[in-house]
Amino acid sequence: MPFRYTLRQLEYFVAVGKAGSIAAASDKLNVSSPSISAAITQLEVEFGVTLFVREHARGLSLTKAGHKFMERTEFVLREAELLATLAGEITGKVQGILSVGCLVTFAQIVLPGLRRDFEHCYADVRIEQRELNQAEIFSQLRRAELDIALTYDLDIPADLEFQPLHQLPPYAVLGEDHPLANRAELTIPDLQDSPMVLLDLPFSGEYFLSFFRKVNIKPNIAERTADMSVMRSLVANGFGFSIANIRPLNTLSPDGKKLIFVPLAGEVRPMRLGLLRARAENETNTLKAFVEHCARAVKSGTLPGLCASDEE
Repeated sequence: MPFRYTLRQLEYFVAVGKAGSIAAASDKLNVSSPSISAAITQLEVEFGVTLFVREHARGLSLTKAGHKFMERTEFVLREAELLATLAGEITGKVQGILSVGCLVTFAQIVLPGLRRDFEHCYADVRIEQRELNQAEIFSQLRRAELDIALTYDLDIPADLEFQPLHQLPPYAVLGEDHPLANRAELTIPDLQDSPMVLLDLPFSGEYFLSFFRKVNIKPNIAERTADMSVMRSLVANGFGFSIANIRPLNTLSPDGKKLIFVPLAGEVRPMRLGLLRARAENETNTLKAFVEHCARAVKSGTLPGLCASDEE
């Protein structure tokens, strides 16, 4: 029998089901509320079921049938997207949605510019970006919620594939009034008596603390934060030094105070920035294009946040 509903109507249904109201779905989709309401009504008439309970004070909530329909509808929409991807693979076209994760410590520096340039080169691609810690990146790649991620080579599990792009040496991050701020380089023993602001993220925190363990020194941890911007402001305001591998494009903390970046010498392993993905035999044209785009950006020196002084 002929279909009397469209994929667009199904998309509107899913958006309303997730948002809980037509108005919220309208804002997210940038589609008028009457258009979405009409689509929902047409679906209910077509299938002969009530998909939502309409409550004046609480908006819309899915009925039992609505929950079942939404689960199947999301499957149908995913399959429709795969058809578009298949067409692109057959024709060699780079298109569709690419879900890209990025380690939260450098996402604000690296990802927006990289995304802008890639979408400019490939107008039929839309990147969905997510800022995550290392553990979240591993989990979402395994669940196929991410296509690829930009991250460091921190405890990479065997079932994921890491492609290095650039090597980043560690720096001590200091406020301009710190007594060690005028040094050309520093070692971990130089820092042992200074209070430390630890960037305390899964895997990252262990990486920084490993420098101290190697030389049998216990760091004087005065502050912990999982936010890179907060770490910089704490350092700039005299709460201690910190350690980082990627330098911002200016030397100011978020609250406008000056930061000093001093290279660390001694037994301190550099971090490798690269691309992480699930091991797969068949990759889409879009994913291949993104990998090549990242490699070109590093080679040409246009990847934001990579300083000329960083080692290749």
